[in-house]
Amino acid sequence: MNTSEFIKTADALSKAAEPFLFLIDFEMQQPRLWLPHQVEVDELLFSINGFTNAPVVESNKELSLKVESINQADYRMKFDKVMDHLHYGNSFLTNLTVKSRIEINATLKELFFQVKAPYRCWLRNQFLFFSPESFIKISAGKIYAYPMKGTIDASIADAAAVILNNEKEKAEHVTIVDLIRNDLAQVAANVRVSRFRYLDKIKTNRNSILQVSSEVMGEVLPEYQQKIGSLLATLLPAGSISGAPKKKTLAIIQEAEQDLRGYYTGVFGYFDGHNLDSCVNIRFIEQQDDFFHYRSGGGITTRSNWQAEYNEVIQKIYVPVN
Repeated sequence: MNTSEFIKTADALSKAAEPFLFLIDFEMQQPRLWLPHQVEVDELLFSINGFTNAPVVESNKELSLKVESINQADYRMKFDKVMDHLHYGNSFLTNLTVKSRIEINATLKELFFQVKAPYRCWLRNQFLFFSPESFIKISAGKIYAYPMKGTIDASIADAAAVILNNEKEKAEHVTIVDLIRNDLAQVAANVRVSRFRYLDKIKTNRNSILQVSSEVMGEVLPEYQQKIGSLLATLLPAGSISGAPKKKTLAIIQEAEQDLRGYYTGVFGYFDGHNLDSCVNIRFIEQQDDFFHYRSGGGITTRSNWQAEYNEVIQKIYVPVN
């Protein structure tokens, strides 16, 4: 299915109030759509804020995760390419992502049942993600977005104050919130920031981390209320994992990363016939034959330090567990 076919199909289903699941890649080259009865649990397992097709599977297996981090020199080269564009004024925020080789003592399907996250998705022989970040939600004619920017080790002294008072982190978060607000204004009226820079705590296999999010909301415009496919296409790719201005920044990402992201940093979600819930596909393990790569990244601005950004990329390689 190409993008135009996806938009046409999703628009028709939403107009008919018919439920469907969707998976869209970052480059919007291979979107997928399932009707609920078409989903095979041997192909796709998902959980969207508790709505799931997965059976209950108990496991007390202790997870072991070994990370072969990206070489610092390789990361620095990518970082410097992004920084050059930032200094030229081609972008003022670019999300740079990399992939790190990992070894884990479980299959991705087994891991699906052990991780804890609002959004989980396993696609056979391709990937598993366990995302803490919503993309958009639509309920009773209102649309909500939850841009997430800012991560810190929760064990650091006064971690909440440190992350919330960090001027670089605040500037980056403000930039993303403004970008999301402008994106939503294309499909909604009365767009406003309803919650600004609140914290969520996530327990991982190594430690606990704090992540900073905001809530942006508006009222869906009449012309999009029965056109979910068109609405999604207008908003993609997600601002929190691309940057601003979006069009120029996407070209910078391609130059620096030299690799397609595919379904990593794309979106996944469910339309129930009236309401929609979706996520950004982050905290992502990619399967290539018998090898696994964990994809992670962060926002780069002119205030960024390459070592701090490299450390954040590594910090985001985790498995959320009880």
